[in-house]
Amino acid sequence: MAQLPKHLSGDQTAINEFLDKFDVFLLDCDGVLWSGDHLFPGTVETLELLRSKGKQVVFVTNNSTKSRAEYQKKLTSMGIPSSVDEIFGSAYSSAIYIARILKLPPPKNKVFVLGESGIETELKSEGIEFIGGTDPAYRRDITPEDYKGIADGSLLDDNVGIVLAGLDFHVNYLKLSHAYHYLARGAKFLATNLDSTLPNNHAFFPGAGSISISLVNMTGQQPIALGKPSQAMMDSIEGKFQFDRKRTCMVGDRLDTDIRFGIEGKLGGTLAVLTGVSKKDEWEAEGAPVIPAYYVEKLSDLRG
Repeated sequence: MAQLPKHLSGDQTAINEFLDKFDVFLLDCDGVLWSGDHLFPGTVETLELLRSKGKQVVFVTNNSTKSRAEYQKKLTSMGIPSSVDEIFGSAYSSAIYIARILKLPPPKNKVFVLGESGIETELKSEGIEFIGGTDPAYRRDITPEDYKGIADGSLLDDNVGIVLAGLDFHVNYLKLSHAYHYLARGAKFLATNLDSTLPNNHAFFPGAGSISISLVNMTGQQPIALGKPSQAMMDSIEGKFQFDRKRTCMVGDRLDTDIRFGIEGKLGGTLAVLTGVSKKDEWEAEGAPVIPAYYVEKLSDLRG
C-alpha cells in the first residue's frame, strides 16, 4: 500500500519542517479558504504567516464564474490582501489556451460559451470573440422556431469553431442544443474544468463537470479540460510565475483535482485540507488512486 500522508495538525515540529521545504504555495480557494461566502476562521492569519516567511502565494481556482479581477475583489472583501497577478483561474487558463495555444485561424475561431461572466471577461482580455454565455437571448425557453432554425443551421453562427463549457448557473435546453449542434459541425470541445460538485455554504452543488457531461453524453466526445488537474494549466502557471516545482506545494480539498494536479505536475508536495470535498477515508481505502503527501483538518492548523 502506498505511504499515507503525514498529519500536520497539532505537530509544530512537523509544521515547521513542512513550511521550510517550500517557497511557493498554490492555493485552491473554494473548500480551502472559504465555502461560498463563509471565510474559514484563521484563514487570513495563516496567509499572513506564509507571507511573513517569504512564501509566494498563488490562488489557483477551478471556479470559472468569476474573472481574476472579480476574485481579487472577493479576496479583498474577506480581508485577504492580494493582487490580480496572484490569481490564476480556469476561465483565464481557457482564454490563454484558446488565444495562444489553440490559435484557430479566423474567421472560424469564435467561441460558444456555456458559462458566466467570468469566462466572458477573460475571453475579452485575450481579444477572443464569443457568443452565448450571459446573453439574454439564450436565457429563455426553447421554441418551435428555435428547433427549426438550429436544425437547418439558420440560427447557428458559421464562425463558431469552439464550444467552451464552464459552470453555468443559467444552463438550459436552448444553450445545450446550440452547443451540441456546434460540436456536431466540428467545433473543438473545451471545458474550463470537470469538477462534479461546487462547495458552497457547507454543502455541495453541481459543478462545471455537471454541465459538460450533458454534451459528453450527446456527442461521445470528451472535452479538453483547462482547469485542475490539467497539466496545460500547470504549464501556464509555471510559465507565468517561473517557480521551482520541487519547492512548490499544492494545497487543496479535492483529491481528483487539486491533489492530482500537484502529483501529476511533479510538485515537491501536496497538502490536503478537510474543510471541503475529500475526506480521509478516500485515501485510506485500499487501492486509493490519489494520496496527498500531507494533510491538515483545516488550513489554519499551519499556524500551529
